Amino acid sequence: MRRPLPQAGAAWPALKAQMADYAAGDIRWRDGKTTVYVFNAGADVEQVQKEAYALFQSENGLGPAAFPSLKRMEEEVVGFGLGLLHGPDEASGVITSGGTDSITMAVKAARDFARKAKGVTGPLNLVLPRSAHPAFDKACALMEIEVRRTPLTAGYLADPDATAAAADAATVMIVGSAPNFPYGLIDPIEALSDLAQKRDLWLHVDACVGGYIAPFVRMNGGDIPPFDFEVPGVRSISADLHKYGYCAKGASTVFFRSAELQTFMTFDFRDWPGGRMVTPTLAGTRPGGAISAAWAVMHFLGVEGYRAKHALVTQARERIAAGVEALGFRILGAPQLGILAFTRDDKDCVALWAKLRERGWFTGVTTEPKSLHLMLSPVHAQVADEYIADVKWALGEVGGAASTSEARYS
Repeated sequence: MRRPLPQAGAAWPALKAQMADYAAGDIRWRDGKTTVYVFNAGADVEQVQKEAYALFQSENGLGPAAFPSLKRMEEEVVGFGLGLLHGPDEASGVITSGGTDSITMAVKAARDFARKAKGVTGPLNLVLPRSAHPAFDKACALMEIEVRRTPLTAGYLADPDATAAAADAATVMIVGSAPNFPYGLIDPIEALSDLAQKRDLWLHVDACVGGYIAPFVRMNGGDIPPFDFEVPGVRSISADLHKYGYCAKGASTVFFRSAELQTFMTFDFRDWPGGRMVTPTLAGTRPGGAISAAWAVMHFLGVEGYRAKHALVTQARERIAAGVEALGFRILGAPQLGILAFTRDDKDCVALWAKLRERGWFTGVTTEPKSLHLMLSPVHAQVADEYIADVKWALGEVGGAASTSEARYS
């Protein structure tokens, strides 16, 4: 709907008050009752995000010659990520605007590699488990690549045999998640790597959720299976800084086993009057604030800070898992990081989700099977017992699994 732009400008105090009024109906994520959309690492990290972002909010990562500070900060952040994810000396990467961006650019690189380096012609396809993120479907829609989704194992994991059966000479990429979003489970990356090496397939690990938590959970004693570049068949990884890296939105990273592989992602264009333009990702303008905030938060927390924050996450997950199991729920798989999903066959979990909204909880659900879904932050260690108590209350308020109630969440 069209609206006329005000003829005269308004004073900032009045605008600020109006914005606060607009936000009155938003979820109050700082209270700890939100487990989607926001990763709440505490007020100290939030302050660093805001101040560091503001310092470079007008600078543009498109121009590294004009802003060598951003180039330096990006190189350091990428280096930190490669260090955490066992990148070899020749590994490379860039900061992107988010997980969908990182995944899209990895698919673009794999497609161009198939065309230019392997000489694949004709229609292309990408093979991924049913639990993989829809960002891959978006990327394939843009590039006219066929999507082949494969069934999961009984444990909600990618099935390497199903992947092998679906892949062929026109497959540009196979995918594993670390973890997948619906269940918070790490796919069998080593088995997928064996397949990738045997058949010369490009294996991408979607660690958008797990890339900046799994290494620290391992440092804290968690038995995290190999999932990154220490697995030899992995050619690219996506990992979101603005998720468990606790950086400001939007910042993600996409990594490649070698700088040579990364060249298939880069855009290099010169056939126009403006001269040559080289961009590492699809974006032209790249917000300097996202880069500077990522740099600042990673330096602010360091290894010790991340280990402490992520210890709170896993403590919350373990506490909630034990609490809901005591209430008769079944945990889907064996989650090890910050996501878990749980269900009861005799209850309508979507109706439970809606009932919990009445007590201020804004969480997620999965549909296969219907279950309650949590993506936890450090703050949730403080409210785990309250959540369990409210789940117990909701169980008494909701009927059986035959309920037809539906919840809308987006």
